[in-house]
Amino acid sequence: MAIFNLNVNGKKVTVDVDADTPLLWVLRDELNLMGTKFGCGIASCGSCTVHLNGMAMRSCVTPVSSAESVEITTIEGLGEEKLHPVQEAWKELDVPQCGYCQAGQIMTATSFLKQNPNPSTEEIRNAMNGNLCRCASYNRIEKAVALAAKKMS
Repeated sequence: MAIFNLNVNGKKVTVDVDADTPLLWVLRDELNLMGTKFGCGIASCGSCTVHLNGMAMRSCVTPVSSAESVEITTIEGLGEEKLHPVQEAWKELDVPQCGYCQAGQIMTATSFLKQNPNPSTEEIRNAMNGNLCRCASYNRIEKAVALAAKKMS
């Protein structure tokens, strides 16, 4: 076990865990942030996506030891004061069905739109390709990313 000082959603927190503990489990089990979901455990589904210094990363395969000197943002920290434009678009277009993958989808979309504020449909599809949705809400997700891009411009 080791002590790690993390910056999660703008707050300094300390956890005492093994260095190879996946960030996902630190967020959920140690910090009680349940928005980030466990899906596959091998970085294939995207349900566990969080931001590390603004970049979308899969927290199920990111050891906590590599997250100590970065800014970690989870879905809980994305729209703390008011909904982020991506969250607004999701709500406006009623994207979620079961909702399980949605935090990862939203975190991927926000990171993508930060890098590409005016994407084409093909660019949206490519960016969101690694996030799986059990309910197959892909068309609504694509439309919501496009709407969020408009809202952000």
